[in-house]
Amino acid sequence: MADTGSAPEYKKYQTYALNVDPDQDDKATEIKLCNFSRPHMRAFHCSWWCFFIAFFIWFSITPLLSEIAITLDLDKQQIWTSSITGVAGTIFMRFLLGPQCDKYGARVLFTIVLCVASIPTACTGLIQNAAGLAVLRLFIGIAGGSFVMCQYWSSRMFTKEVVGTANALVGGWGNLGGGVTQIVMGTLLFPLFKTGMSAERAWRTVCIVPAVVAFFTGVAVQFVSDDSPKGNYKDLKKHGNMPEVSAAASFRSGAFNFNTWILFMQYACSFGVELTMNNAAALYFRQEFNQTTESAAAIASIFGWMNLFARGIGGYSSDKMNAKMGMRGRIIVQTVLLSCEGAMVLIFANTSNLAGAIVVMIVFSIFVQAAEGSTYGIVPYVNPPCTGSIAGIVGAGGNSGAVGFGLAFRQLARYKDAFIVMGCVILASAGLSAFIFIKGHASLLCGSDDPNIIGKGALSVPEPDAEEEEA
Repeated sequence: MADTGSAPEYKKYQTYALNVDPDQDDKATEIKLCNFSRPHMRAFHCSWWCFFIAFFIWFSITPLLSEIAITLDLDKQQIWTSSITGVAGTIFMRFLLGPQCDKYGARVLFTIVLCVASIPTACTGLIQNAAGLAVLRLFIGIAGGSFVMCQYWSSRMFTKEVVGTANALVGGWGNLGGGVTQIVMGTLLFPLFKTGMSAERAWRTVCIVPAVVAFFTGVAVQFVSDDSPKGNYKDLKKHGNMPEVSAAASFRSGAFNFNTWILFMQYACSFGVELTMNNAAALYFRQEFNQTTESAAAIASIFGWMNLFARGIGGYSSDKMNAKMGMRGRIIVQTVLLSCEGAMVLIFANTSNLAGAIVVMIVFSIFVQAAEGSTYGIVPYVNPPCTGSIAGIVGAGGNSGAVGFGLAFRQLARYKDAFIVMGCVILASAGLSAFIFIKGHASLLCGSDDPNIIGKGALSVPEPDAEEEEA
């Protein structure tokens, strides 16, 4: 047993079902998808499931927007205003939750966010006008902040050799909620509710179902999982094996790192695009190709279903290239994926038949989500003790991108013009990879990896801020 130097080491579990690296805080060196044992794989599955449910309730209203617009007599700009507020509120939550992860861990925060966000979700049926819709979606957007806990938790459980794959899988399977909600809410539950009531009564009541599921998921995760391989943060602190962490100091360190903001902008052009498509796809296929609400929702869901494997491919490719070329390999993967994504958006914008648009959207979606996975293959290396804060800031980039792209869709008369703007911005973001310089690691164009740095874990127990120690 390792000696911490100040107190006997506390470990909740003396043995693990997975192989672990004692030099990386007992993080797992492997991923066994069919294993649900505590702490590693239980946290893995709780992480993606909680984020899946959060994503589900976050976008549960989107396949119903065309029906809501008819009931409340809303125009295109009012609908897009509500979509923008739905992702804008999450920006603040991701900035807030990142440092709190470093301080409290992901488990407690998942419980709080899911239980709180379930309340406005259940209140969907009470809206009466455009302002009410916008405010409601602003508060439901609290659920989107859960992405930070999802990525932090997996980074806390898995070593640097597999963290890219782990982050990509939990993030991708969680994002899958955006596609599943289109199918379940728009194609299954809404028509089912509509068989026994009017269309208006159906959309006003159907969101109660995901709200209930989200609330009980939040309660359950508190009791069936652990904050870290060695136990919960509360117990680690009680036994003197983990120092108190200043959330403000953690955020400051992450925010003052230039690489954080490059990844912020690149994530705006991957996850921001996905969020925009979650809001736009059903409306686009209904208006441009004259599809019904049910069929448009089914087509739109395909974009989200690619999360089943695409984000994982991005993280896995990042890990493999890291094994061969170090950090330069990860940055190359990031650059290639963003470039391909931008090109596919431009092709999608100029595809005028339904079958072609669906095929191009599928390929486009794969590159979008793979780029998300490759981004979070880099995040744990930027400043390891502040990974929670950095994950929060970069995650907020995704929502910021969705706000920017949402404004383009709101203001431009044609969807085609908005997609062209989106594609050009994505291509520009790929060029930013040349400016990623992480201490101790090679950049895209120069430098080499320091073997002393590479030997360290991607994320360890947070240490007190150096400036605070001096004080």
